[in-house]
Amino acid sequence: MTDRITLLRWAFWSLLVVISVGLLFVRLLPLDLSAGRFPGPDIFMAIVMAWMLRRPDYVPIFLVAAIVFLTDLLFQDIPAVGALIAVLGLEVLRRRETGLREQPFLVEMGVVAAVLLAMLLGERILLMVFFVDQIPFGRALMQFLATIAVYPVVVFISVFVLGIEKLQPGDDPVRSQAA
Repeated sequence: MTDRITLLRWAFWSLLVVISVGLLFVRLLPLDLSAGRFPGPDIFMAIVMAWMLRRPDYVPIFLVAAIVFLTDLLFQDIPAVGALIAVLGLEVLRRRETGLREQPFLVEMGVVAAVLLAMLLGERILLMVFFVDQIPFGRALMQFLATIAVYPVVVFISVFVLGIEKLQPGDDPVRSQAA
């Protein structure tokens, strides 16, 4: 028999895969839902960052890297650059998670915005070094702003619908879910 903690981890890992497949499916649909001027947010990255700051054990880094890598391949982006940048950004958040447990939401949102901006600039610099064509900086900046704007909604759904709350300073992830 599997304990409750392992079952919850596998359930949220599976939910992460289902969400990413759903988001990929919607992006691959041949529908023009936008006016073409304002790029949509990176909802997957917002979800992963929100979960990383609440329950890092629900976000397996290799799974996220594989999903981002497959997304890069599907949309014919530069392979592995997005996955590398995502892994670096998520590891920065994983290191900051314990310090952000007691902080208010605006501080968390500021840290997420800073990490997303660093990921954006790091990817652009890396691609610039290798003379790779990129989307215009303004369009990338608009996607960054859209992702920051959708982040509070993602956190709201994660906390109040899915029940993914921050661990408290003295909590053990095994004891907090077993109670």
